[in-house]
Amino acid sequence: MPSTARATSLTRRGLLAAGGALGIGAALAACGGKDAKDGGSAKPSASGKSGAWEFKDDRGQTVKTAKTPKNIVAFTGMAAALKDFGIEVKGVFGPTYVEDPKTKTKKADVQAGDLDISKVTVLGNVWGEFKIEEYLKLQPEVLITDMWEKDALWYVPEEQKDKILKIAPSVALWAAGKSMPTVLQRHVDLAASLGADVNSAQIKADKARFEAAAERVRKAAKAKKGIKVLIGSGAPDTFYVSAPARPTDTLFFQELGVDLIIPDKLDPTGWFELLSWENVDKYKADVILLDNRTSALQPEALKAKPTWAALPAVKAGQVFPRVTEPIYSYAKCAPLLEDLAKALENAKKVA
Repeated sequence: MPSTARATSLTRRGLLAAGGALGIGAALAACGGKDAKDGGSAKPSASGKSGAWEFKDDRGQTVKTAKTPKNIVAFTGMAAALKDFGIEVKGVFGPTYVEDPKTKTKKADVQAGDLDISKVTVLGNVWGEFKIEEYLKLQPEVLITDMWEKDALWYVPEEQKDKILKIAPSVALWAAGKSMPTVLQRHVDLAASLGADVNSAQIKADKARFEAAAERVRKAAKAKKGIKVLIGSGAPDTFYVSAPARPTDTLFFQELGVDLIIPDKLDPTGWFELLSWENVDKYKADVILLDNRTSALQPEALKAKPTWAALPAVKAGQVFPRVTEPIYSYAKCAPLLEDLAKALENAKKVA
C-alpha cells in the first residue's frame, strides 16, 4: 500500500491501508464500527461449476446469480487465496506489483502470492485507484474483497463505490475481528461455492501443515514463556505498535499462547498506538514482528533511525517480517506460523 496514502487519504480505510499496524488515526475516531457475526455458509451449484449460484457473505448479504461466476474480479490478496484453492480471477485491485524505478520492470507485490501478474488485468495498484472502464471490459460477474470494518469493501474507492457496485454483485469476507482459522474456513466456503475441489489431496495436505504449524507455535510459546513480542510497523515519522485484539493473525497468536505486547495508549478505535521515533523504545520487546508490506519501512531503511538500531530486539537480530495482510489459504498461512514458531524457538530474553 502506498506510503503517500498517509498524507493524501485521510479516510478510515485509507489509514488502515497505509498505517502498517492496521489502524486509523485518533482524528478519525468518531467513525467507529462494530464487528459483525460470522457470515452464513456457501450454497454451491449441483456440479460446483455451473448452474445457479448463491453465497452469503460476512455482511450477511446473499448474492445470487444465474450461473456460477467465471469472470471474477477480486482484491489482490483475495485473488491470491482463491488461486491457491484452484479458482482463477480475471482482474485484481490493490497492491499487485512493485515497479523498479530504473528498469521499469514489474515484480509481484508480497500480497500477490503466486498470482501471475502478467495474466490478470490490474484495475488499481495503489489506494484509491480503480479503473472502472477496464472493469467494465472484463464483464465481471462478481467482485470479491476483504472487509476490515463492517460493510466497508477493502480497496474499493469510496467515491466510486456506488458506480462499481452497480456493475456486478459483491462479496466481502472478514479480514479482522475473527481468528485466522475461522477466516480461513470462510475462504474455503467461498472457493468451494465457486467450484474449487477443497477436498483435494493438496488442500488437505496444506491444512494439515497449517494445523501442525499452529501446534508448533503453541509449544514454542509455552517453552519460551516470558518472551515479549511486539507487533510493529515503520513509517518515516511514526512507529505503529499494533494491538493484537482484531487482526486475525495476532488474535490467533494470542490464542496459541504467544506473549504479545498490548500498547496502553491506543487510538480511540483500539487498533494501535502511535509512537514518535524518539519514543520507539517505550515497550521492552524481545522479538519484533515487522510489517512486511511495501508501504512500510523495511529493516534496511530503518537502519537510518538511531533509536531503532538501539532497540534490544534489533541489536539481537530478533526482528522478523510479519505478513500483515495474510493470504487466506492454508498454503500461505502455514509458512507464516512456521516462521513464527522458528523465531520463538530461537529467541532469547534481551529486553
